[in-house]
This record gives sequence, structure tokens and C-alpha cells, in this order.
Amino acid sequence: MRLDQRLIAQMIEPRTRVLDIGSGDGSLIDHLFRSRGCDARGIELNMQLVTRSVAHGLPVMHGDADHDLAHYPDHAFDYVVLQRTLQAVENPREVLRQMLRIGRHAIVSFPNFGHWQLRLKLLFSGRMPMTAVWHTPWYETPNIHPCTIRDFLELCRQDGYIVEQWMAVDEEGERAPWRRSIRLANLFGEQALFLLRRRGGS
Repeated sequence: MRLDQRLIAQMIEPRTRVLDIGSGDGSLIDHLFRSRGCDARGIELNMQLVTRSVAHGLPVMHGDADHDLAHYPDHAFDYVVLQRTLQAVENPREVLRQMLRIGRHAIVSFPNFGHWQLRLKLLFSGRMPMTAVWHTPWYETPNIHPCTIRDFLELCRQDGYIVEQWMAVDEEGERAPWRRSIRLANLFGEQALFLLRRRGGS
């Protein structure tokens, strides 16, 4: 599994109900089922990946975050996961609202556009930057709403979401020295992970 998937799995309590949005090849779902005894299922836009997941016996449906979450009932899951997809959906704010309607907790991972390398590359080259995380040219990228860690925290504040846990890491998993500093996390973290709940939720 990717680093962010391993860290997401650590945030999820055993034997809980999990919906993984943008489940890809189903690696996270498979891990949660086998290692944590979770009732985990997924939604994936790429039909090829859906077919691959189903062929391996994983409960993955074809669908997308922007249009299909509204069909789920309130409180259907303990955790709703959105892995590296927030920046690619049409309406990130509505997707988050739906996630915290159908789940007690939401776990979101996304590449941090505030990373210092991206800032410098844009500043000095005048062109859209690419890194190990942001690795497609601007004319092919699915990322239509890139955001920074500070942007995401401000959205959580505006919409009243409680951040229960957060971390910023690079691709090798290093977290220091930004473990407690949002400013440093926004500057040095290549990707971010957030565990959220609604205000007043448990």
C-alpha cells in the first residue's frame, strides 16, 4: 500500500464499517478486511480498477464522490475515506458535507500544494510544477481544486468540523519537524491526512 493508505488504516478502529471513496485497486479495503476485521467497501470512478477489485472479491462499486454519496443514508458508516481525491472532485465542500452525513468520521488525504518545492518551482520557472506527488502535466492532471493544508483547515473551521487528528508527511513518511506546527507542515509536508468529525458528533 501507499504510505497514506498505511497511515489511514492506522486511524481506523477494528471491526468498523468503512466506505473508501476513490478506492483504486482496493488495496486499503483488502487490508482493512484482512488485518482489522472491518466491513469495508469502495466506490471507484475508473471502471478498469473496479473490475480488478471485484475480480479479487472486493466489494467495490462504480461511482463518483460528486454524485453518488447523496444516495447513502445518514450514519451508514463509521468512517468514510477520501484518499488523494479531494483536489479532483467538482465540489470538495459538498463532498465533505456528504461524507460527514453518512459517516461518523471522515478521513481525507491530499497532496499539499503549499509544499516548498512547488512554491519555488512555480516562482522560478513560471510553470506549473511537478513532483513525485504532483506528477502529471497541467493539461492532463485531474486536480482541479488544488489546496494547501492551511486552506483545508480554514474550510474545516468555516464548516464547523472538528479535526481529531492530522499529520503531514513526505513520500518517505518523515513527519518531524512539522508534527505540531501548521506553518511548518504547510511548508514541508508533501501530503496531508485529516481525521474529522462533525461538531457535536461522537
